[in-house]
Amino acid sequence: MGISAAGSDSGEVDPAPETEAANPGAKSEAESGTGTATAAATETDSASPSAETERAGDTTSEAPAKAAPQAGSDPVSDAMAPRTADEAEPTEAAGSQAPGSEAGASPSAAETEQAENTASDQAVGTRSEAPAKARPEGASDTAEPGTEVSDAPEETTASAPDTETNPEADAEPEADAAAGTTPRPTRPAPRSWSSRLGLRRRIQAWREKHPVAARVLSWTLTVLAAVLVYVCLQMPTTLNSLKPTQFMRLPAEAILGAVVLVSLPRRPRIVLAACSGALAAVVAILNMLDMGFNEYLGRGFNVILDWSLFGDAQSYLKDTLGGPATSGITVGLILFVLLLIVLVALATVRLGNLLAAHKAGSSRGALIAGTVWITCTAFGLQLSGVPLAADHAAAVVKLRTVAIRNTLRDEAEFKKVAKVDAFGNTPGSQLLPDLRGKDMIFTFIESYGRSAIEDPIMAPGVDETLAADTRALSKAGFAAKSGWLTSATYGGSSWLGHSTTMSGLWVNNQQRYRTVMASDHLSLTDAFKKTGDYDTVGVMPGIQKGWPEQSFYGLDKVYNAFQLGYQGPKFSWSTMPDQYALEQFQKQVHSKPRTDGKALMSLLILTSSHQPWAPIPKLVPWDQLGNGSIFDAIQKAGNKASDVIADSTKSREEYGKSIQYSVNSLTQWLERYGNDNTVLVFLGDHQPIARVSGSHASRDVPISIVAKDPKVLAKVDSWNWTDGLRPAHDAPVWKMSAFRDKFLTAYGSTPHPKTN
Repeated sequence: MGISAAGSDSGEVDPAPETEAANPGAKSEAESGTGTATAAATETDSASPSAETERAGDTTSEAPAKAAPQAGSDPVSDAMAPRTADEAEPTEAAGSQAPGSEAGASPSAAETEQAENTASDQAVGTRSEAPAKARPEGASDTAEPGTEVSDAPEETTASAPDTETNPEADAEPEADAAAGTTPRPTRPAPRSWSSRLGLRRRIQAWREKHPVAARVLSWTLTVLAAVLVYVCLQMPTTLNSLKPTQFMRLPAEAILGAVVLVSLPRRPRIVLAACSGALAAVVAILNMLDMGFNEYLGRGFNVILDWSLFGDAQSYLKDTLGGPATSGITVGLILFVLLLIVLVALATVRLGNLLAAHKAGSSRGALIAGTVWITCTAFGLQLSGVPLAADHAAAVVKLRTVAIRNTLRDEAEFKKVAKVDAFGNTPGSQLLPDLRGKDMIFTFIESYGRSAIEDPIMAPGVDETLAADTRALSKAGFAAKSGWLTSATYGGSSWLGHSTTMSGLWVNNQQRYRTVMASDHLSLTDAFKKTGDYDTVGVMPGIQKGWPEQSFYGLDKVYNAFQLGYQGPKFSWSTMPDQYALEQFQKQVHSKPRTDGKALMSLLILTSSHQPWAPIPKLVPWDQLGNGSIFDAIQKAGNKASDVIADSTKSREEYGKSIQYSVNSLTQWLERYGNDNTVLVFLGDHQPIARVSGSHASRDVPISIVAKDPKVLAKVDSWNWTDGLRPAHDAPVWKMSAFRDKFLTAYGSTPHPKTN
């Protein structure tokens, strides 16, 4: 573990030779058989280094044993010199024996003192012998007559058992006592937290007691550290790349890192290793985010723009799984991120220290690994199509750096693009003259993509619905033409699809969206308002907070989730069934007479086909919708979101059913409430997530124009769209951003460009 015990016995010396050298008289007295108690105590002390250590700083108590009494001196008085409270009584008992007393009691007292000192040593820890060694050579052990003797008691370590010995500080009282002066108080050495807690001592003791287990644990931790760092360096960015062969490559970053760490001194090595490990963890976390974004949105994570999407993701989870589960997932993810960064940093430091401890072997290993890496690169060696020589982490960092630079550049360039508008200066009188008097309805169906029409699992049900609805509309007097648009987004971020269609700009990220919403670029819906012949209304059952985008879309009034009078249950993320939202649109907006003589332009966003597609509402009789409480039983009988999310096949099946429900709701509303002046344009905002649409699915979405007036559809004959609600596989495909200008041009608008 790299942790040593707090104490050290390296400073101990054999006290017997030192006693003989300093006090030849004591040796002579012991050999002549005087048998005094003091001599017995001295012999006992000489046999016990621990006892001698405890009394090393007590100069007066050993004077009778080390030298014969001088004239005018009182051995008893000398023995009674001041002592520490802990030593006073036992020392008096040993040192006050008269020369003529029986010697039998002295060894008993000395043994008692020795036993007490030994017990104290075991509890406190062996102290350094530096004070005894620091005694000036030739210093007298006896005090001069009339001189006040002051013992410098040893520092008691009971209150801080792990205090490290300071030899210089302990030597100062000895020198002062020898000089006959009052000693200065000693200052305890600084103590670390690990020393105070005794952690290092306990770890060292455990390692000494269990050496095999300690070695096994040490190597296990080292192996785990290496695996953790290696996995972070090789973490892929897509789920399809998450294969065993991805983790069987030789990373160039590890080889280069080993070379650098081995060559550095200790402190720079630790700092660099910790920072490198934290960076590797951050790169791995960003790669994991790439996996999720590629799975759901068909693109990687943008470190500049995509942080705001986490709030939407949390709201989605709350609606799908509930508040407690969402809170648990959120806390768990935060802890995972923090823990991974800390663990990888510590693992890299451990590996760096291990390499530095074996510099020769580490250098040879790095040289061999580098040679192998260069060889694999030169010959293009691969394993199951995956190159053996890898620089994955470095390549990912490079790509992210380029992406950040491009994002910042794109923001500045797009601001210039947004200011250019082919119809920006067109007067209202020259906008959409061929649609005057028509009630226009633009409707987006959530996640309505090409996969719903062409995927072998979803297509049979959806195609049957489109065919049946085409026949029903034709019976009601409506005709339709359909084509394809390539959406600016995929799997989510529906607002990007809405804004791209209406603005005629390619709005494929959040920064572009903000730029467009803050601009005066002409939206298709705003073009109707600019004519002065239309009232403009939005019905947004998915909006549950303020929506400043209303001004960009030129909407006079917006009905959000709280303004449609719904009292029924939510269907996962969707606040209300599409059928109910359409019925409220009819009651509150479409059926109202236009007293000002203006026509109506409406923007509707339907939400029932939003993931996770469980539970899904069902159509009920239109005259029984009421306040929506009729959907209670349907919602309770539906599938659980957690069951559908976990099963890809089930998700695809339920997604197809949700599209059928939304299209049926819209076409039935048109049959029920449409008139000769009604013109409906409906389309999807994006494809469903990759787990449903497929990893390599296109971004195409179907779009249809439905009207009773044949002149309306005749205006788009040149588009070569397919008759009916289902576009043919080979029908024309446009970028979604092209629709606005094509639509404005088809219905008679005159371009008047606006430039920078």
